[in-house]
Amino acid sequence: MSIWIGQARRSVSGDVPAPPDQVRAFYVDLDHISQVHPLVQWVRSTSRVDLPDGYRQDYQVRDRIPMGPFALPITYRARLVVPTEGAVSAQARQFPQVKLDSQVVFAPTEAGTRITEELTIAAPRPLLAITVGQAVAAHTTMLAAIGKLFAP
Repeated sequence: MSIWIGQARRSVSGDVPAPPDQVRAFYVDLDHISQVHPLVQWVRSTSRVDLPDGYRQDYQVRDRIPMGPFALPITYRARLVVPTEGAVSAQARQFPQVKLDSQVVFAPTEAGTRITEELTIAAPRPLLAITVGQAVAAHTTMLAAIGKLFAP
């Protein structure tokens, strides 16, 4: 990292009362994300490339970032790499030089699935603390909302 850009790593998880394959299929279909992610307004697929073991899909995403009493609309690029099996990786690239990379695991539990996101967040140092806080809060809320959608 440069002297201008800081980095933080965080882990968030949530339990979902459904089998891992079903939860993973829901998670990787970003058409669903505006239902569960508190900041996302809309998502548009921009490309999809089939890979030897899965696919890579690129998106344009619109968030509303809370800034005190206001919300700042930001449109950014996101990419999912979805192998046939195993962890899913995601990247989001926002202005100003904000990067969020994640590895997402869908582990079976007695009650269904535990989703664990290992997040690596980079941002200009003055924005790092608020960026990390908002990312962790939003992803924690998202995982809880996925759990509620699958609840009986």
